[in-house]
Amino acid sequence: MRILVLGAAAGGGFPQWNCRCPVCALAWAGDPRVWPRTQSSLALSGDDGRSWVLLNASPDLRTQILATPTLHPTEGARHSPIAEVVLANGDVDHTAGLLSLRERQPFRLHAARATLDILAANRIFDVLAEGIVARQPLPLDRPVDLAGGLTMTAFPAPGKVPLYMESGTVDPAETVVEDGRVLGFVFEAGGRRAVCLPNCAAVTPAVLARVRGADVLVFDGTTFTDDEMPRLGLSPKTAARMGHLAIDGPRGSLAGLADIRVGRRIYVHINNTNPILIEGGPERRLVEAAGWEVAHDGMEIVL
Repeated sequence: MRILVLGAAAGGGFPQWNCRCPVCALAWAGDPRVWPRTQSSLALSGDDGRSWVLLNASPDLRTQILATPTLHPTEGARHSPIAEVVLANGDVDHTAGLLSLRERQPFRLHAARATLDILAANRIFDVLAEGIVARQPLPLDRPVDLAGGLTMTAFPAPGKVPLYMESGTVDPAETVVEDGRVLGFVFEAGGRRAVCLPNCAAVTPAVLARVRGADVLVFDGTTFTDDEMPRLGLSPKTAARMGHLAIDGPRGSLAGLADIRVGRRIYVHINNTNPILIEGGPERRLVEAAGWEVAHDGMEIVL
């Protein structure tokens, strides 16, 4: 199995276009300790790159395809090795890239029924013409065969509805709901297993059971501390309020996953404010000492 990190940043990318938080300020200044990153998306292949499955369709997808030669067309007048697209949820940073996949290119689109309903309610996604792009509701806890010999099993991940679908006050309990609106995935090929949770609001017993023994875990690394955004004066919302699990702290992912056995553990979906983006910084050293890697665009994982 090959996994390519097409984009490692959270919504808005890094640096965010309108942000001068301490981490973004380093990027705007050209500090070599920080690398720009596009918005979160992965590509997976079980047949040595002949066909690919995208996990999430980033708003930066066209740029990511241009930067990834193995995703370029190579046959006939129209062609793409992208055979399938899988969506973790209905967030803008996971769905907007679908608009770059128009032009009557066949592929299969897999998502939870709730996410497909979001797409169906917005007519702009009709540019993925019916009869060309097959929309497949994902069953939970049941293997689905994908192109190139990959097998995928979707499972409920702790999370919440997309921000743009919120109305009024949100009960904190509703930000950690495992009802299938947010999905995690187990990808298998050649006897290897990758667990991908680009959005996750808590390390629950169910999450631990999925992760245990994986060859690689690709996990939500949105913020370092829960209060990161409010502390910087950028947003009143904590990581938990946004439906994400912070890295640090007694309830963070670093502690929650510390004793779980996995081959490699990699943080993705990293917010522009997160200091783990600074190579050599104390937060980066902390996660690396705990056995974690910080994803960057173009990173390849071979299992």
